[in-house]
Amino acid sequence: MGKELSDIAKELQKSNKTVHLIYAFNGTGKTRLSKEFANLVSQNRDDSLTREKILYYNAFTEDLFYWDNDLADDKEFSLKIQANSFIRWIIDEQGQDQNIIFNFQHYTDDKLTPNFDLDNHQITFSFQRGNNETPEQVKLSKGEESNFIWSIFYTLLELVISELRIPEVEDRSTNDFDRLEYVFIDDPVSSLDENHLIEVASNLAYLIKESNNENLGLKFIITTHSPIFYNVLHNEFSKANKCKLEKLEDGTYVLSEQKDDSPFAYHLFLRNELRRAIKNNDIQKYHFNFLRNLYEKTSTFLGYKNWTDLLPEEADEAVRKSYEKRIINIFSHSKHSSEETSILNEQHKQMLIYLFEDFDKRYNFYRE
Repeated sequence: MGKELSDIAKELQKSNKTVHLIYAFNGTGKTRLSKEFANLVSQNRDDSLTREKILYYNAFTEDLFYWDNDLADDKEFSLKIQANSFIRWIIDEQGQDQNIIFNFQHYTDDKLTPNFDLDNHQITFSFQRGNNETPEQVKLSKGEESNFIWSIFYTLLELVISELRIPEVEDRSTNDFDRLEYVFIDDPVSSLDENHLIEVASNLAYLIKESNNENLGLKFIITTHSPIFYNVLHNEFSKANKCKLEKLEDGTYVLSEQKDDSPFAYHLFLRNELRRAIKNNDIQKYHFNFLRNLYEKTSTFLGYKNWTDLLPEEADEAVRKSYEKRIINIFSHSKHSSEETSILNEQHKQMLIYLFEDFDKRYNFYRE
């Protein structure tokens, strides 16, 4: 029997799980669920993002921004900021503009630079050339815009976790997060390509694990319509509450347990993507994430305790440890490793090719 979204929101609130991962098709009600949950927790229906007990990211977060396309001259493009307190708070009060730029450039281009003009409620973008010429303003693509808006929220999440890690409340630089309980993230990947999608998932998993390891008391609810995004997070969180949200014909909803990711045939996607990247000489950092996930899924299926047991048989323990370390470091996208591994060298690429072909041969995948 189906339930109202408000009832499902109450179930999520009562749960003792620190991570809820929910898959749902577009149009099912993910964004409405995020609003129901936020209203339930904060009892405040006016703010687009509440900082007292819950932070949430959804379609309404992106609605805080709109483009002025300069239809007259077609050269003065700016991303306008809708009237709200959040943007000025995170940039002026929390001083996070440089961290936002860092995260945004990590996802896009290290020369594509935002310029914050909060007095005129706008942000302009240009490619910095390193000379005295006035850079030309550019309009972002939809994917770049989504990356920028997500970078603002992700920067806030980094700040939250770094502050809550300080045990003594009086030692924190801000007490705005002292009562924070929930982070609700609804589909941050709607306009992203697969490369950025994998990076967003990997970075988000890193932060959430950091929060859980430190026992910061935060609970995370993540909803998505993307099978790839869902499966990356599914493989990162072994103890998460993994569900599928479905809307019934009578307009009610069912939140059912999703024990594994087999409905999405993710292992076949991983294998085919790796083969395609090798064939086209288009190996990217996220392909190391794919390779590790492929090892993990296969090791679970075959009953091995660790995915590293599937590394090349002729390799000794030291070499296996080296492979493991490189795989983890290359696909890790935390701030501590992003500069170090921003560009794949030929050695990295050849290592991935060798490991994948060894895996593909030994575990007898069907070849077309």
